[in-house]
Formats: sequence, structure tokens, C-alpha cells
Amino acid sequence: MRVTVVGGGVVGTMHAWQAVERGHEVVQIEREAEARGASLRNFGQVWVSGRAGGEELETALRARELWEEIGARVPALGFRANGSLTLVRTGRELAVAEAALARADAAARGYKLLSATEARAVNPALRGTYEAALYCERDAAVEPRTAQLALREALKKSPNYTFLPGREVREVTGPGTVRDDHGDVHRADAVVLCTGAWLGGLVKELAPDLPVRRVRLQMMQTAPLGEPLPTSVADGDSFRYYPAYRSEALDGLEAEEPQTPTAAAHRMQLLMVQRADGGLTIGDTHEYEHPFAFDTLEDPYDHLTEVVEGFLGRPLPKIRRRWAGVYAQCTDTTRVVHRQQVRDGVWLVTGPGGRGMTCAPAIAETTANELSW
Repeated sequence: MRVTVVGGGVVGTMHAWQAVERGHEVVQIEREAEARGASLRNFGQVWVSGRAGGEELETALRARELWEEIGARVPALGFRANGSLTLVRTGRELAVAEAALARADAAARGYKLLSATEARAVNPALRGTYEAALYCERDAAVEPRTAQLALREALKKSPNYTFLPGREVREVTGPGTVRDDHGDVHRADAVVLCTGAWLGGLVKELAPDLPVRRVRLQMMQTAPLGEPLPTSVADGDSFRYYPAYRSEALDGLEAEEPQTPTAAAHRMQLLMVQRADGGLTIGDTHEYEHPFAFDTLEDPYDHLTEVVEGFLGRPLPKIRRRWAGVYAQCTDTTRVVHRQQVRDGVWLVTGPGGRGMTCAPAIAETTANELSW
């Protein structure tokens, strides 16, 4: 079987991985020299803790298994089963953590409520101020800036894999057939369009009523911390963002303890992961209304710095990078991904939202199973 994958980000590359693993001949086309979008501009988190129960959690848990399996074969992915600590500062945040612990699927996530002393034993870098922490054993991380490169190098060892960068697919010319902007025609048994937040052009032509929106975020990365940060870290604002934490306790938190004006205005939460070089990736914000700003704003960075320094009990290292990213999200946010046959032999897979890095391996596996690769 011949498969054409359009898109070099993590979702596209995982589709290529699945097809090669199943013995198929794969051509992967990327319009840039390498992917430059949301697949690189994220935390690299394999984030199980906040996922909605049911399909979303099952997808995340299966993806985490696949990440670990692939990471054992491709060490350059930087996979590590680091777990996470969501730090709580108030009684109402603690009540939300306790409600999460009472979920029927709490054990599957590896939830455990820790005192501040116990949290510091797990992550000694967190010497600052907080009351307790919700630990999630199943959370993990990879290196987002290099994961696709590492996967690509592994794929290139197969004679069945070809990577064609610097080409944009412009037209579907027939069943399983596309033409790129070099004039080359690529014929296959299946074409999978994994174009991320690129929702115009050919995607708009093929799916004019696509139930997917674009979301913009701001993030930053520091110089090396100078000590290990053994777990990923989140704050109580993440309770407001992730569906696993919806409860009467969350209603009370939102009613009695609103976010700071900056955090509320930018729909913020703290997520933080240490990179392989020792630096910290820190974010983030959420912007939904178009047109998006073309610049980044300092107030969200100031807010994040204050929160992180409060947890660490020390100043942050120098900020080395700031960036904005855009990802595609299903307008029905309960859906893990939008998967649609748009032409004979051509499928569009998009809209995982902030779940893309987490769920990509399982999303690709499901596509392969549904298409009987």
C-alpha cells in the first residue's frame, strides 16, 4: 500500500510512523524545510492529568504508551516519565484537587494528593509557597523542538519512507492523488492531510465548513535553572482550563476566587517543563478571537514569572526565548480530533487543539486502524 502524508508536524509524522511500521510505502510532504508550527511551539508534555474522562483520557493513555514504546527505540525523542505536580495555594483549590482524587478514573491517571512537604520530596526545586499538590504519575514529556527531527531520522532508515520538504500540496487531482507546487503528482492508495493550523487554501477548498478554529498562545523559555526540576508543574489556574477538574468544587473556586485580571484577560494557566538543556518552558495564554495580534504582550509574562518564582522560592533564570504559536482546535472541544474523508482516497485529520503533542501517536493509530492500513 502507498500512503501520502501531507504535513511534517507531530500528527503528520506519527501517521507516517504508523504507515511505515505496518509495511507501507510512505511519502511525507512538508511545505517548510521542517515543521515550524505548534508541534515545536509547545511544552512537549504528554499530559494525561487534565483530560476529560472517556474517549479523551483513553486516547491520552494509549498515546502515552506509544510515546514510551517509540521513545525506547528513538532515545533522541527525550521521552521521560516525569509525572506532574499541580500546586495548590488555597483551600478552594485544594477542594478541587480532592474532588479530582475522588473520580472513578483517578487511579488510571495516577493521581495522589501530596502535602507541601511530600511535594518538595518529589521535586526539591519547589522550595516556595503552596499548600499541597495533586500528583499525576502518568504524565510524561518529550523534547518538542527536536522530536520530529528524531522521528524523521528513524523513519529515514526505512527504504519505504521518503521525505519531501519545501513543497506545498496545491490540488487533489484524482482518487488518492495530489499535485504539489513543483508540478509533481503523487499517487497513493491513501492521502492523509495533517496540515495543523493551516486551514486555508486547499483545506478550505476541500472542507469549506470545517468545525475547527485557530487558537493563539504565548510562551517563553529560560536559561538553565541550575538544578533539576524532576516533574512538570502546573498551578491551580489549570483546574479552570482542563475538563477533568469540573466539579462543584471548581464552581466554588471560580465564584469565590476569580483569577487575577491579567490571568483572566488572557485565559491563563501555568504549565512548566524542564528541557534537556536545563531551561524551563513556561506558559501559557489562550486567544480565540480573530484577527490575532502580531506581537507578544509583556503582562502575561510578568504574571507567569511571579507565579513561578513563588513556587520555586527563587528568581527565574534569564528569559532566552519568547514566542507565540497557533494551533487548530475542534469547535466542539469534547472531540479529540476532526477526521474527515474529503475526497475519494483523501482524509483530513486536524483540530486536536492543545492535545496534539499528547495524543498524536494514538490519533495516528486510530486513523490507520479505521483506514485498514
